[in-house]
Amino acid sequence: MEASKDISRLIEIMAALRTPITGCPWDLEQNFETIKPYTIEEAYEVADAIERRDMDDLCEELGDLLLQVVFHARMAEEAGEFSFGDVVQAITRKMIRRHPHVFSRSDADTPGAVKLQWDAIKQEEKRERAERRAARGMSEDFKAGHLGTVHRHQPALTEALKLQERAAKVGFDWSEAAPILDKIEEEVGELREVLAAGQPEKVADELGDLIFALVNLGRHVKADPEQALRGTNTKFRRRFNHIETELQANGEDLHAASLERMEELWQAAKAIERQLG
Repeated sequence: MEASKDISRLIEIMAALRTPITGCPWDLEQNFETIKPYTIEEAYEVADAIERRDMDDLCEELGDLLLQVVFHARMAEEAGEFSFGDVVQAITRKMIRRHPHVFSRSDADTPGAVKLQWDAIKQEEKRERAERRAARGMSEDFKAGHLGTVHRHQPALTEALKLQERAAKVGFDWSEAAPILDKIEEEVGELREVLAAGQPEKVADELGDLIFALVNLGRHVKADPEQALRGTNTKFRRRFNHIETELQANGEDLHAASLERMEELWQAAKAIERQLG
Protein backbone atom coordinates (compact mmCIF):
# COMPACT_ATOMS: atom_id res chain seq x y z
CA MET A 1 0.00 0.00 0.00
CA GLU A 2 1.36 3.43 -0.97
CA ALA A 3 0.77 6.94 0.34
CA SER A 4 -1.83 9.06 -1.40
CA LYS A 5 -3.41 12.53 -1.35
CA ASP A 6 -6.83 10.88 -1.56
CA ILE A 7 -8.70 10.65 1.78
CA SER A 8 -9.99 7.23 0.75
CA ARG A 9 -6.47 5.80 1.19
CA LEU A 10 -6.39 6.92 4.84
CA ILE A 11 -9.79 5.31 5.38
CA GLU A 12 -8.50 2.09 3.79
CA ILE A 13 -5.43 2.11 6.04
CA MET A 14 -7.53 2.52 9.17
CA ALA A 15 -9.85 -0.27 8.06
CA ALA A 16 -6.82 -2.52 7.57
CA LEU A 17 -5.44 -1.64 10.99
CA ARG A 18 -8.79 -2.49 12.59
CA THR A 19 -9.31 -5.76 10.72
CA PRO A 20 -9.36 -8.71 13.17
CA ILE A 21 -6.46 -11.18 12.98
CA THR A 22 -4.56 -9.36 10.21
CA GLY A 23 -4.76 -5.85 11.71
CA CYS A 24 -2.59 -4.09 14.28
CA PRO A 25 -2.98 -5.56 17.82
CA TRP A 26 -2.70 -2.10 19.42
CA ASP A 27 -5.25 -0.46 17.13
CA LEU A 28 -7.65 -3.37 17.55
CA GLU A 29 -7.81 -3.05 21.33
CA GLN A 30 -8.62 0.68 21.29
CA ASN A 31 -12.05 2.22 21.91
CA PHE A 32 -13.50 5.73 22.04
CA GLU A 33 -12.37 6.32 25.63
CA THR A 34 -8.79 5.15 25.10
CA ILE A 35 -8.40 7.18 21.90
CA LYS A 36 -9.96 10.36 23.35
CA PRO A 37 -6.77 11.58 25.11
CA TYR A 38 -4.80 11.23 21.86
CA THR A 39 -7.42 13.28 20.02
CA ILE A 40 -7.08 16.11 22.55
CA GLU A 41 -3.28 15.86 22.47
CA GLU A 42 -3.19 16.10 18.66
CA ALA A 43 -5.40 19.22 18.74
CA TYR A 44 -2.93 20.84 21.14
CA GLU A 45 -0.02 19.88 18.90
CA VAL A 46 -1.76 21.61 15.98
CA ALA A 47 -2.10 24.73 18.13
CA ASP A 48 1.58 24.50 19.11
CA ALA A 49 2.70 24.30 15.46
CA ILE A 50 0.59 27.37 14.65
CA GLU A 51 2.09 29.34 17.54
CA ARG A 52 5.61 28.41 16.39
CA ARG A 53 4.65 29.30 12.79
CA ASP A 54 6.14 25.97 11.68
CA MET A 55 4.24 25.14 8.50
CA ASP A 56 6.05 21.82 8.02
CA ASP A 57 5.01 20.68 11.50
CA LEU A 58 1.51 22.10 11.01
CA CYS A 59 1.02 19.98 7.88
CA GLU A 60 2.07 16.85 9.75
CA GLU A 61 0.07 17.63 12.90
CA LEU A 62 -3.09 18.31 10.89
CA GLY A 63 -2.61 14.87 9.38
CA ASP A 64 -2.32 13.36 12.87
CA LEU A 65 -5.52 15.15 13.89
CA LEU A 66 -7.31 13.94 10.75
CA LEU A 67 -6.24 10.40 11.63
CA GLN A 68 -8.06 10.78 14.94
CA VAL A 69 -11.28 11.67 13.11
CA VAL A 70 -10.90 8.67 10.82
CA PHE A 71 -10.13 6.42 13.81
CA HIS A 72 -13.28 7.47 15.69
CA ALA A 73 -15.38 7.18 12.55
CA ARG A 74 -14.07 3.67 11.88
CA MET A 75 -14.94 2.50 15.39
CA ALA A 76 -18.40 4.02 15.04
CA GLU A 77 -18.89 2.26 11.70
CA GLU A 78 -17.91 -1.05 13.27
CA ALA A 79 -20.56 -0.42 15.93
CA GLY A 80 -23.17 0.33 13.28
CA GLU A 81 -23.53 3.97 14.31
CA PHE A 82 -22.06 6.10 11.49
CA SER A 83 -19.19 6.20 9.00
CA PHE A 84 -16.61 8.75 7.91
CA GLY A 85 -18.90 9.68 5.03
CA ASP A 86 -21.64 10.53 7.54
CA VAL A 87 -19.20 12.79 9.40
CA VAL A 88 -18.36 14.65 6.17
CA GLN A 89 -22.04 14.91 5.23
CA ALA A 90 -22.94 16.27 8.68
CA ILE A 91 -20.34 19.05 8.62
CA THR A 92 -20.99 20.02 4.99
CA ARG A 93 -24.72 20.20 5.71
CA LYS A 94 -24.04 22.32 8.79
CA MET A 95 -21.72 24.74 6.96
CA ILE A 96 -24.15 25.21 4.09
CA ARG A 97 -27.02 25.76 6.52
CA ARG A 98 -25.08 28.26 8.64
CA HIS A 99 -23.99 30.32 5.61
CA PRO A 100 -27.21 31.14 3.77
CA HIS A 101 -25.64 34.48 2.82
CA VAL A 102 -23.16 32.50 0.71
CA PHE A 103 -25.06 29.44 -0.50
CA SER A 104 -28.65 30.75 -0.76
CA ARG A 105 -30.52 34.00 -0.19
CA SER A 106 -29.94 36.11 2.94
CA ASP A 107 -29.77 39.77 3.96
CA ALA A 108 -26.77 39.20 6.24
CA ASP A 109 -24.09 41.34 4.62
CA THR A 110 -21.97 42.47 7.61
CA PRO A 111 -19.93 40.49 10.15
CA GLY A 112 -22.40 41.47 12.90
CA ALA A 113 -25.43 40.36 10.91
CA VAL A 114 -23.71 37.10 10.01
CA LYS A 115 -22.96 36.44 13.70
CA LEU A 116 -26.62 37.01 14.67
CA GLN A 117 -27.76 34.75 11.87
CA TRP A 118 -25.23 32.07 12.89
CA ASP A 119 -26.45 32.14 16.52
CA ALA A 120 -30.09 31.84 15.43
CA ILE A 121 -29.33 28.84 13.22
CA LYS A 122 -27.34 27.21 16.04
CA GLN A 123 -30.36 27.56 18.33
CA GLU A 124 -32.51 25.80 15.72
CA GLU A 125 -29.92 23.02 15.47
CA LYS A 126 -29.82 22.73 19.26
CA ARG A 127 -33.60 22.16 19.40
CA GLU A 128 -33.44 19.59 16.61
CA ARG A 129 -30.56 17.78 18.33
CA ALA A 130 -32.51 17.72 21.61
CA GLU A 131 -35.46 16.15 19.80
CA ARG A 132 -33.21 13.49 18.26
CA ARG A 133 -31.65 12.70 21.64
CA ALA A 134 -35.07 12.47 23.25
CA ALA A 135 -36.21 10.09 20.52
CA ARG A 136 -33.21 7.88 21.34
CA GLY A 137 -34.05 7.96 25.04
CA MET A 138 -30.97 9.99 25.97
CA SER A 139 -31.02 12.51 28.82
CA GLU A 140 -30.52 16.19 28.05
CA ASP A 141 -29.97 17.26 31.67
CA PHE A 142 -26.28 18.11 31.21
CA LYS A 143 -27.19 20.44 28.36
CA ALA A 144 -30.15 22.10 30.05
CA GLY A 145 -30.55 25.82 30.70
CA HIS A 146 -28.83 28.94 29.42
CA LEU A 147 -25.35 27.45 29.97
CA GLY A 148 -26.24 24.23 28.19
CA THR A 149 -24.47 25.24 24.99
CA VAL A 150 -21.11 25.39 26.78
CA HIS A 151 -19.47 22.00 26.33
CA ARG A 152 -17.94 20.35 29.38
CA HIS A 153 -15.33 18.37 27.47
CA GLN A 154 -12.79 21.10 26.77
CA PRO A 155 -9.86 22.61 28.68
CA ALA A 156 -11.08 23.93 32.03
CA LEU A 157 -9.79 27.45 31.35
CA THR A 158 -11.68 27.55 28.05
CA GLU A 159 -14.84 26.19 29.65
CA ALA A 160 -14.65 28.83 32.40
CA LEU A 161 -14.22 31.59 29.82
CA LYS A 162 -17.18 30.39 27.76
CA LEU A 163 -19.39 29.99 30.82
CA GLN A 164 -18.65 33.59 31.79
CA GLU A 165 -19.26 34.84 28.24
CA ARG A 166 -22.57 32.99 28.14
CA ALA A 167 -23.68 34.36 31.53
CA ALA A 168 -22.67 37.87 30.46
CA LYS A 169 -25.18 37.73 27.59
CA VAL A 170 -28.02 37.96 30.13
CA GLY A 171 -26.30 40.63 32.24
CA PHE A 172 -24.68 38.40 34.88
CA ASP A 173 -21.33 40.15 34.69
CA TRP A 174 -19.18 42.92 36.08
CA SER A 175 -19.22 46.16 34.11
CA GLU A 176 -15.45 46.73 34.47
CA ALA A 177 -12.24 45.02 35.56
CA ALA A 178 -11.64 46.83 38.89
CA PRO A 179 -14.26 44.92 40.96
CA ILE A 180 -12.83 41.65 39.66
CA LEU A 181 -9.49 42.53 41.24
CA ASP A 182 -11.34 42.90 44.54
CA LYS A 183 -12.90 39.49 43.96
CA ILE A 184 -9.47 38.00 43.28
CA GLU A 185 -8.16 39.42 46.55
CA GLU A 186 -11.20 37.99 48.33
CA GLU A 187 -10.54 34.55 46.84
CA VAL A 188 -6.84 34.74 47.79
CA GLY A 189 -7.92 35.53 51.36
CA GLU A 190 -10.25 32.51 51.46
CA LEU A 191 -7.47 30.30 50.11
CA ARG A 192 -5.13 31.59 52.81
CA GLU A 193 -7.78 30.77 55.45
CA VAL A 194 -8.22 27.12 54.49
CA LEU A 195 -4.45 26.67 54.22
CA ALA A 196 -3.93 28.21 57.67
CA ALA A 197 -6.76 26.11 59.13
CA GLY A 198 -5.22 22.91 57.77
CA GLN A 199 -8.22 22.03 55.61
CA PRO A 200 -6.69 20.34 52.55
CA GLU A 201 -10.09 19.07 51.44
CA LYS A 202 -11.17 22.69 50.81
CA VAL A 203 -7.98 23.89 49.11
CA ALA A 204 -8.90 22.64 45.63
CA ASP A 205 -12.32 24.30 45.87
CA GLU A 206 -10.88 27.68 46.88
CA LEU A 207 -8.09 27.41 44.31
CA GLY A 208 -10.71 26.77 41.63
CA ASP A 209 -12.62 29.88 42.71
CA LEU A 210 -9.43 31.94 42.45
CA ILE A 211 -8.60 30.64 38.98
CA PHE A 212 -12.19 31.27 37.84
CA ALA A 213 -11.90 34.89 39.01
CA LEU A 214 -8.56 35.28 37.18
CA VAL A 215 -10.18 33.98 34.00
CA ASN A 216 -12.88 36.59 34.41
CA LEU A 217 -10.26 39.33 34.72
CA GLY A 218 -8.56 38.08 31.56
CA ARG A 219 -11.86 38.21 29.70
CA HIS A 220 -12.48 41.82 30.74
CA VAL A 221 -9.01 43.01 29.75
CA LYS A 222 -9.18 41.10 26.43
CA ALA A 223 -6.41 38.66 27.37
CA ASP A 224 -7.45 35.09 26.56
CA PRO A 225 -6.48 33.11 29.71
CA GLU A 226 -5.51 29.97 27.80
CA GLN A 227 -3.18 31.89 25.51
CA ALA A 228 -1.87 34.00 28.41
CA LEU A 229 -0.96 30.86 30.33
CA ARG A 230 0.61 29.25 27.27
CA GLY A 231 2.74 32.38 26.90
CA THR A 232 3.84 32.09 30.52
CA ASN A 233 4.60 28.39 30.02
CA THR A 234 6.87 29.32 27.10
CA LYS A 235 8.55 31.98 29.23
CA PHE A 236 9.08 29.47 32.05
CA ARG A 237 10.62 26.97 29.63
CA ARG A 238 12.99 29.64 28.28
CA ARG A 239 14.13 30.81 31.71
CA PHE A 240 14.53 27.31 33.12
CA ASN A 241 16.50 26.32 30.05
CA HIS A 242 18.83 29.26 30.83
CA ILE A 243 19.33 27.88 34.35
CA GLU A 244 20.12 24.42 33.02
CA THR A 245 22.46 25.72 30.31
CA GLU A 246 24.40 27.98 32.66
CA LEU A 247 24.80 25.28 35.28
CA GLN A 248 26.09 22.87 32.66
CA ALA A 249 28.49 25.48 31.27
CA ASN A 250 29.94 25.96 34.77
CA GLY A 251 30.25 22.24 35.48
CA GLU A 252 27.39 22.26 37.98
CA ASP A 253 24.74 19.55 38.34
CA LEU A 254 21.12 20.64 37.97
CA HIS A 255 19.96 18.13 40.58
CA ALA A 256 22.54 19.27 43.10
CA ALA A 257 22.10 23.02 42.60
CA SER A 258 20.58 24.95 45.50
CA LEU A 259 17.37 26.91 45.17
CA GLU A 260 19.34 30.10 45.79
CA ARG A 261 21.71 29.33 42.89
CA MET A 262 18.82 28.55 40.55
CA GLU A 263 16.98 31.71 41.61
CA GLU A 264 20.14 33.72 40.85
CA LEU A 265 20.22 32.31 37.31
CA TRP A 266 16.46 32.82 36.95
CA GLN A 267 16.86 36.51 37.70
CA ALA A 268 19.74 36.65 35.21
CA ALA A 269 17.47 35.19 32.55
CA LYS A 270 14.84 37.85 33.32
CA ALA A 271 17.50 40.57 33.02
CA ILE A 272 18.51 39.27 29.60
CA GLU A 273 14.86 39.36 28.47
CA ARG A 274 14.54 42.97 29.60
CA GLN A 275 17.66 43.93 27.66
CA LEU A 276 16.29 42.26 24.53
CA GLY A 277 13.03 44.14 24.98
